Amino acid sequence: MKSRLYAGVATLALMASAAHAQDLIIEPGTEGFNWDSFEAFAAEHDFTGEALTITGPWTGADGQMVNNMLAFFAEATGADVRYSGSDSFEQDIVIAIQANSAPNLAVFPQPGLAADMAARGALAPLGQETADWMVENYAAGQSWVDLGSFENADDEAEMFGFFYKVDVKSLVWYSPEQFDEMGYDIPETLEDLKALSAQIVEDGGTPWCIGLGSGAATGWPATDWVEDMMLRLHAPEVYDQWVTNELPFNSPEVIEAIEAYGEFVRTDGWAQGGPEAAATTDFRDSPAGLFQIPPSCYMHKQASFIPTFFPDGSEFGADYDFFYFPSSSEADLGDPVLGAGTLFAITSDSPAARGLIEFFKTPIAHEVWMAQSGFLTPHSGVNLDVFSSDALRAMNEILLAATTFRFDASDLMPGEIGAGAFWTGMVDYTTQGNAESVANMIQERWDAMR
Repeated sequence: MKSRLYAGVATLALMASAAHAQDLIIEPGTEGFNWDSFEAFAAEHDFTGEALTITGPWTGADGQMVNNMLAFFAEATGADVRYSGSDSFEQDIVIAIQANSAPNLAVFPQPGLAADMAARGALAPLGQETADWMVENYAAGQSWVDLGSFENADDEAEMFGFFYKVDVKSLVWYSPEQFDEMGYDIPETLEDLKALSAQIVEDGGTPWCIGLGSGAATGWPATDWVEDMMLRLHAPEVYDQWVTNELPFNSPEVIEAIEAYGEFVRTDGWAQGGPEAAATTDFRDSPAGLFQIPPSCYMHKQASFIPTFFPDGSEFGADYDFFYFPSSSEADLGDPVLGAGTLFAITSDSPAARGLIEFFKTPIAHEVWMAQSGFLTPHSGVNLDVFSSDALRAMNEILLAATTFRFDASDLMPGEIGAGAFWTGMVDYTTQGNAESVANMIQERWDAMR
C-alpha cells in the first residue's frame, strides 16, 4: 500500500506542472504524513486575501515542487502565494532590493549573498525564538543557526536565514556486490577507511576512483575532500576561521588537511591511474570503475547528485550504495557533515512572510517535498517513511545523525579563492605533492585581494 501511495505522489507531482498552484498533490489525511501539524498551523494562521511573493533559484522541476509545497501553505492560510524562479536569481534579487521592489521572501542558494544583503539592512531578522526553535528541532541545530546568522547594518549578529532543502557531500559510493564478494565491511571510522584502502591494495585492487576534471572548474572535487578532512581533524571553529581567512590558508591545520587528502590520492596504488590520472579524469566519468567487472576501483567520494552519472539502469541497493564518510576516532570530534543548502530570508516584511517561516517549523512543510524528490531536511520531527526513495531516506539519516554541519567552504570564500586559487591549487598539489607551497600560493592570492 505504502509503495503505491508514494508512486502516486510522484505521478501527481509531474502532473501538477499543468495544474493551478493551489491544487494539492497529496490529499490531506493521507496516511504517513504529519497532518496534525498542518491542522494546528491552519487553526492559528489566517492570511486570506494577503499576497505573498517569493523569488528563488528553483526553476523547472524544482520550481514545480516548491510550488507544490507552497500550495499547502496557501490552503492552510488563504494567502495568495506567488513564487518565481530564475536562473539569474543572484543578480535579480540584488537589483530588486536596490529598486525597492523586493519580494516578501528570497531563497538564497548560498549564505554569502544573504550575508551581504543583511549587512545592507535589506533582510528582516527572524528573532531569537526562531533560533531557539532551530536548536531544539534541527539536527546539529546550532550549526544551522550559525549558518543563517549574519551581521546587520549595525554590525550586530542576528539570525536572518531559515535553512530549508539541504544537500549532503560527506558520502562514499561503492558496489555492495563487490564489497560482499571481497568480504569488505563498511568502515566506521576514518582510521578504518584508511585500513580498508590498504587492504584493497594488498588484495590486488584499487580502492579509490577520483576525478578532478570539470572544464573551467577543474579541481573542485579535491576541495570537497580537503573540507571534509578539515572537519574531521579540527574543531568546527577552526573550519569557520579558515573560511574567513582568520586562520591563514597556509596554517599548519590547513596543510594537515590537504595532506590528509593527499594520503588517499597520492599513496601508491590508492587512486585509479595514480595522481596524474586523478587530476585529469572528468569527475562525471570517474565513478565508472565501480561498475566494471572486476571493478577498477572500489570507492568514490562524491555528493548526493553523483548517481546522475552512473550507468543507465543502475539501481540503488543492488548496483550501488553509499556510506557516511566516517569521522576520526582519534580526533573525537563527533560526526560532522559537509554539504550545502538553501535558506529563506524575509526581504519585505509582512504577516504572511512571518507565517511562512512558522510553516517551515511544521513537519508537513518538509514531508510534502520529501514525498516528491531531491529533498533532504535536518528537521528531526519528520516521518522518514514518506521519502520517495530509499536512497534519499538513507542520506537523510546521515544528515539527522550529524553533530555538526558545515557549508562547503569554497562556496563561502571569495570567488577568486574558492572558485579559483583553491581549485587550481588542489590540482597542483595532486600532481606535485607539496602542500605547503600550494597553501602559500593560495594565501598570497588572498593577501593580494586586501
